[in-house]
Amino acid sequence: MSVTALIVAAGKGERLGGGLPKQYRPIGGVPVLRRAVMAFADHPAVQRVRVVVADGETEDAYRAIGGSFGDVQPIIGGATRGESVRNGLAAIDGDVVLIHDAARPFCPPDVIDRLVAQLEFFEGAVPVLPINDTLARWTDLLGEAIDREGAVRVQTPQAFRLPEIKDAYAHWEGPFPSDDSLVARAARMDVAVVAGAYDLDKLTTPEDWARAEERIAACTHPRTGMGFDVHAFDGEGPIMLGGIAVPHSRGLSGHSDADVVLHAITDALLGAAGLGDIGTHFPPSDPQWKGVSSDRFLLHAVATITERGGIVDHVDCTIIAEEPKVGPYRAAMCARIAEILGVRVGQVSVKATTTEGLGFIGRREGMAAQAVANIRMQACP
Repeated sequence: MSVTALIVAAGKGERLGGGLPKQYRPIGGVPVLRRAVMAFADHPAVQRVRVVVADGETEDAYRAIGGSFGDVQPIIGGATRGESVRNGLAAIDGDVVLIHDAARPFCPPDVIDRLVAQLEFFEGAVPVLPINDTLARWTDLLGEAIDREGAVRVQTPQAFRLPEIKDAYAHWEGPFPSDDSLVARAARMDVAVVAGAYDLDKLTTPEDWARAEERIAACTHPRTGMGFDVHAFDGEGPIMLGGIAVPHSRGLSGHSDADVVLHAITDALLGAAGLGDIGTHFPPSDPQWKGVSSDRFLLHAVATITERGGIVDHVDCTIIAEEPKVGPYRAAMCARIAEILGVRVGQVSVKATTTEGLGFIGRREGMAAQAVANIRMQACP
């Protein structure tokens, strides 16, 4: 059975305020859309993930998602959610579709399991939660009560046999409803219900956002990694240091551009996440890395951490060298490293020391760097 997750991310999120649509905003350091994609890309039952975005927001979507989740090529949506879903359905094929709102970024894997299992017997399935509060109508004053007997809250993702839900959307007339199951039921599709999850509650208001941030904080734990790198002076300058070119009479010898600062920080981040070292990911024996800019290594490290739900809190690097002088370039290094990591400049520290004339560094034969990285990794779903 071929399963595609279709994530609808074409809304404006106006009730949340702030201008930038909520699907592109970071929550716990990770864009909401990327968190939504991660939930499905990591699930063994899902073969493909596609996203539906507003016209003109394709680049925003690519930046939010990152490049390590396979084919999530954006589909251009419509003026309403229903039109966006119809556009998305028209662009995919397969047996089963899971239609999901990007504004629900924390989809538990067991909900996906339950939904897919029901499609062996039914044409559709939706997750629901019971309603435990009293319901009533209101205008200026509290009005009559609404009977909650048999009522449930319907969430997404909603699972459907793809040919049937495509046909249901194709034949729908008039304004689309806010929920895909209503389109399915209007087409006389049998839709089962499964247990939903409070983690699937939609991010709509600032209060929802604050609760989600608290949830992430409670589900992450701090980790620290250390990195060290050393390179000998060789050839002509300048030197690449902290992602910028520093004027010097001599260069540094190395398989890549020999940036000891970025190498040390990369190793520290990989170590904090338990992902090995820079040589594991970029073997010096591999000719494709010869002369490559070291920002590639650091980008890979932070992307790998982020894709696992991790957050970079702070990096600190000490350059150990008699020459060149680091002080005039420290601010530019911090700015460049922060840009690569996608963090604020205040989360990056670069400083320098010497060996007081001792050893190979004291003899001005080379330079070294040592880094410490503090990150938070996800500890619960």
